[in-house]
Amino acid sequence: MINFRRLLWCLVLLASACGKAPAPSPAPGARNLLLVTIDTLRADHVGAYGYPRSQASFVDEVARSGVDFERAYAAAPITLPSHATLMTGRYPPGHGSRDNGMHVSTTVPTLATELKAHGFRTAAFVAAFPLDHQFGLDRGFDVYGDRLPRGPDGKPSNERPASQVVDEAIGWLRTGGTGGTVPAPPASSASPQPPAPSPDRFFLWVHVFEPHAPYGDASDRRPVLDRYDQEIGVANRELMRLLGAIDTKDTLVIVAADHGEAFGEHGEFSHSIFVYDTTLRVPLAMRGPGVPTRPDDNQPRAAIADQVTLADVAPTVMRLLGFTMPDADGIDLSPALVGAALPRRELYAESFAPLMEFGWAPLRAIRSGPWKFIAAPKPELFDVEKDASEQTDVVGSQPTVARDLDGRANRYSPPRLPATSVIDASGRERLRALGYAAGSRPDNEPGGVDPKDRRDVAARIAQVTSGELSGPALRTALEEILAVDGANGQAHLRLGYVLLQSGDCPRAEHEFTAAINGGLPTADAHLGLATCLGRRNDLAGAERTLNEARKREPDNPVVTANLGILQAARGSLPDAIKTLQAALDADPDLHEARFNLALAYGKAGRRAEAASTARDLLARLPPAAPQRAEVERLIKAVQ
Repeated sequence: MINFRRLLWCLVLLASACGKAPAPSPAPGARNLLLVTIDTLRADHVGAYGYPRSQASFVDEVARSGVDFERAYAAAPITLPSHATLMTGRYPPGHGSRDNGMHVSTTVPTLATELKAHGFRTAAFVAAFPLDHQFGLDRGFDVYGDRLPRGPDGKPSNERPASQVVDEAIGWLRTGGTGGTVPAPPASSASPQPPAPSPDRFFLWVHVFEPHAPYGDASDRRPVLDRYDQEIGVANRELMRLLGAIDTKDTLVIVAADHGEAFGEHGEFSHSIFVYDTTLRVPLAMRGPGVPTRPDDNQPRAAIADQVTLADVAPTVMRLLGFTMPDADGIDLSPALVGAALPRRELYAESFAPLMEFGWAPLRAIRSGPWKFIAAPKPELFDVEKDASEQTDVVGSQPTVARDLDGRANRYSPPRLPATSVIDASGRERLRALGYAAGSRPDNEPGGVDPKDRRDVAARIAQVTSGELSGPALRTALEEILAVDGANGQAHLRLGYVLLQSGDCPRAEHEFTAAINGGLPTADAHLGLATCLGRRNDLAGAERTLNEARKREPDNPVVTANLGILQAARGSLPDAIKTLQAALDADPDLHEARFNLALAYGKAGRRAEAASTARDLLARLPPAAPQRAEVERLIKAVQ
């Protein structure tokens, strides 16, 4: 059988060799750019990729009226490095972010810095802590919306719902992007009208975190894939609302995932460790000026079969907007939009999470023609044309191919990292709460441990951090992790809180102490230990523990608030009032601190201030908050 795709490629080369012009690229026509990234979305759970129960109609709509790429791959199965590749057109060694928490290089051009320089209004609204502005993707954006709410325990949340992100994005559009955001109408209201035409051009990036784990409510006992699909549907509804707020006539719309998700394939759960296509393959679709459309719905959708990488997005977008992306590893895909084949090339991907999170060897992958090679202490080679699910390792029967691709992987990156600073202690713990950075950062030398030989430990940690386990099952999983990895401070911390919740403070104290002694860098273990000490009326011990916590995190308002509560319990009401007010000055949304401040005012006989503080709290609480009744009782008691 003739391979017409390959024949076309050969003809293009011949035409070029004879001095003839290659197939034309689409003429630039887009004025604006909307980039949507859906965290953790598997391509095979999207209708455009053949999934019959798809709830991703936003992706399907973009693909239906534009093109989609059937074989698109992330350069890393991790949120920050993958988004950095998408924004810069460079593989992780080129932009510097090799794992969540590792800052993107400040000298690398991004879509935002380039389009800002060309006069675009720029805004981004993101839904999760791995994309926090401190990690460097905010450069070039006029507005970078990454404010996350605090949870009931007063700690900052690590994610927020798509509805909030889309509300902010629509608010920015409705104000013409002149400064900050304004609230958009609630999702239940009629779809907002597209913004009035503007002579300015804009770039808007919107990131949603659903369907990242935990998937919906794990306690409802539905199969995990059903809850995963439901999470896709939650994000999809909001993104369709966003699409209705955009004047798409002259707007290029790009939608992609940053990585996929594993549900037991290759023994992996979640993502970030392995570089199999389960977590590297992503949906990628685009529509708008410069992108061919189908004449009618009876025509098959435009699907491009060439292998592409998310590093290709930035150079392609810049070409369709009429510019170029400097120094990109990816290529401009626009020739493929008009039927030309892309040049033969290799694609690179990596995961340094095994090294950063566990001290194991990192994994690097090269995709070339039918081959995919994974560089590891025990290397693997797959013929992905015949074995798309990567089940049969042929490294033993193809030593020449494996040796060549191993050398090429080393040209992209050695199996170690350059010396670099990473995020602060509190930031690492917030990433751990999302399932990343589960262990302590090792010395910058890869160990000899192949991640494949530790997949059971990695899978148990992923199940714990995914939120899929609770109660006795969670306790058992944590104990199993500690039986293998006794120095895992995060596991000690989590087990401590599980025991604290069940009322077993003696054992919880032991786990919190182990987490502290193991060098866990945040105050979380101290807060848990102080709670246990307070419950057994060891107020002096609790105070010592909280003062140690403050040394670790001097600006943590939760630690400050707990010190104020302790001072009130010891009868030092003036000190308690001063300390609780300091906590609220640092974070006005720390509701427990405000309630205890009202109590301290009441105990000190300052009834008017107690009532005023309690009324202020009542106004801040949501209408359905269960704490409202207790606050109302306090108001009645001090009036």
